[in-house]
Amino acid sequence: MPDRRQIEAAKLRRREYDEDDVRVRPGKGSRPRTRIRPAHENAVEGFVIAVDRGRYTCLVEPPKEDSRIVVAMKARELGRKGIVVGDRVALVGDVSGDSDTLARVVRVEPRSSMLRRSADDTDNTDGIERPVVANADQLVIVTALADPPPRPRMIDRMLVAAFDADIEPMLCLTKADLSSPEELVSLYAPLGVPYVVLSKGGPLDEIRGRLLDRVSVLVGHSGVGKSTLVNALVPDANRAVSHVNAVTGRGRHTSTSAVALELPEGGWIIDTPGVRSFGLAHVSVETVLAGFPDLVEGTVTCPKGCSHLGEECALDAWVEAGHA
Repeated sequence: MPDRRQIEAAKLRRREYDEDDVRVRPGKGSRPRTRIRPAHENAVEGFVIAVDRGRYTCLVEPPKEDSRIVVAMKARELGRKGIVVGDRVALVGDVSGDSDTLARVVRVEPRSSMLRRSADDTDNTDGIERPVVANADQLVIVTALADPPPRPRMIDRMLVAAFDADIEPMLCLTKADLSSPEELVSLYAPLGVPYVVLSKGGPLDEIRGRLLDRVSVLVGHSGVGKSTLVNALVPDANRAVSHVNAVTGRGRHTSTSAVALELPEGGWIIDTPGVRSFGLAHVSVETVLAGFPDLVEGTVTCPKGCSHLGEECALDAWVEAGHA
């Protein structure tokens, strides 16, 4: 007859184990993880007007008369999601706007547009896209008619970027007191791009009307008078200005970061630092054709997957035949 120890051993052999029998010692600092994130129903809406070293200056305007400036940092839950000037964001924490307070950006609202550029398109550069501004509905391409001279290729690239981002472009031709705008205006007349011509000390009524109640981003290379224009449109903007180098014919970067400024008449302008290149490496071939529908017909006989850069492309012969 089996003794007590044998009976207990037989019971242990027949037992079925489950996960409750396994004990795991938690690691230091570990905590339960979940995909569920707080909804932040009480978050307030903010408009990002400046970005500086991980700090986001936001305008919070519950009612208009109670608008205030709030400085915030990005919440960890957003990960590597970028935030740029023009973004609409949700803020929690201390949103009083008092000195030495810091809120948190917990959500970036869906964007209506995103203007991007690449540093360059050549093989010896990174070609990484740089977001410029979000939610702009008008791209104002500021170019001087002289001192420095206009750069049509730069204007072409900015127009492509505007069409790619589904932002309406406009040419702003400055320093008309130094040179006539006729040649440059005639160059872009077939595209139907609207334009304004400005002279030193001249009236600004026309451009004010085109900026009214819109979110416009001003882009141009250094020395074209962009910061001078901003200071004239927004008297308390105090954007730094400089002169064009007489030897190189180039301006010096005076605006070091993008900033959104509210126009007295209504609307916003976003001033950006001067650029010396405006690469389009981030723009796909399909997107370019969508921006220039008049060229689509010429690509019908192109080989499948044509990049429109090689000799096999049918566009060159189509253009040479006078179709574009």
